[in-house]
Amino acid sequence: MTSRKRLGIIGGTFDPVHYGHLVAAQYAAYGFHLDRVIFMPAAKPPHKNAEGVLDARHRVAMVELAIADNPAFEMSTLEVERSGVSYTIDTIEILQQTYPGAEIYFIMGMDSIYILDTWKDIERLVLMCRFIVVTRPAYELKRSDPAFQAVPPEFWRRVGFLEIPAMDISSTDLRTRVRQGKPIRYLLPPAVENYIYNHSLYQGV
Repeated sequence: MTSRKRLGIIGGTFDPVHYGHLVAAQYAAYGFHLDRVIFMPAAKPPHKNAEGVLDARHRVAMVELAIADNPAFEMSTLEVERSGVSYTIDTIEILQQTYPGAEIYFIMGMDSIYILDTWKDIERLVLMCRFIVVTRPAYELKRSDPAFQAVPPEFWRRVGFLEIPAMDISSTDLRTRVRQGKPIRYLLPPAVENYIYNHSLYQGV
């Protein structure tokens, strides 16, 4: 009898993708014995201003460059090819159909828990997949925090917490650094850095 395939999903705008995303995916793959981690660039993220997000073709291209040397990583254009807002529950439903019998783990940042109650059909979503929450070193997340009162109880039974090395890197900061002419080397893969400069991205944003 073969064991169920374990798939990790890491979503986001990846505007641009950076080492923080890659480290989270790699540690999740190792810590939760995932067979694959699928990077899922969003088309229109529900919690961000979509007008300020870089064109999907550039974000997809940068993710492809960033994960090219890792056989455990792959990318899906499912959300960027689908019209409308990129809701997690819609994506998970399609993945369940695409990979029948697979156990799906949704990788998310710790900050996402604070807005989890605003996610579409969250009560149903927490029954459809498992969650991996990436935390900062020495940071203790307390379920008793009043901010988590609206989080469905089932979420806490289907979540695993993963401590990864502290990497204070954000896509917002990277875009600002490019605009200001500051270096971004060693904050993201060299191929992604070259792509940004070769296509003059973020310089007028």
